[in-house]
Amino acid sequence: MARVTLLKQRRFWLPTASGLLLLLLICVVIGYLMSANLYSYLAQNEPVGARVLVVEGWMDPEELDQAIQTFNKGNYEHVVTTGGPVIRWHRMSTVSDYATQAAEYLGQHGISPELISAVPAPKSRRERTFLSAVTFRESAQRLGISLDAVDVFSAGPHARRTRLLFQMALGPGVRVGVFSARPTDFDPEAWWRTRAGVEQMIYQSFGFVWVKCCFWPGPLGSKEEL
Repeated sequence: MARVTLLKQRRFWLPTASGLLLLLLICVVIGYLMSANLYSYLAQNEPVGARVLVVEGWMDPEELDQAIQTFNKGNYEHVVTTGGPVIRWHRMSTVSDYATQAAEYLGQHGISPELISAVPAPKSRRERTFLSAVTFRESAQRLGISLDAVDVFSAGPHARRTRLLFQMALGPGVRVGVFSARPTDFDPEAWWRTRAGVEQMIYQSFGFVWVKCCFWPGPLGSKEEL
């Protein structure tokens, strides 16, 4: 009769005290490098010298002020504000969408209103930045904008994701550049020291990874895309 074996001896390796110390040191170094470089990676600043500046309208007034400075310093001929229905704002407003709200703010704080166009996006539960980019693309001809290159102004660590989504929406034939506004609620050089910085970096990191690996819109102009 065959003997049934229920247990089997195995030999495995465990780190020594020196090995554990080395592993800890490696983890500390990796953590430091990530914390030191993660913000600069997400808060991308890489304009392409376009003549049209697209401003994400949901940003705070202080960040929109930075967009105004960028517009005035560059050789831009047109600024387009994007954004869907308003869900938050630091000041009282009767405007229903971020695009119009930001357009009014820019026009009141240093940019000639005739150079500003608001392109409101419809309400969406999915990737709102992508839908704003699609709405901008569909409105470009009406606005007399040649879609060969655009620079997009976004907020801090949201910038790289914004650029990726605009590139997906506008297609490979359009060069997409990006500016990132410096945050006002945390220090980007030491974001891990404040709750606001940690929350933003975690949220934006996961958001970028999700778009990169899991967001697949339909073909350009299709119902699936919208």
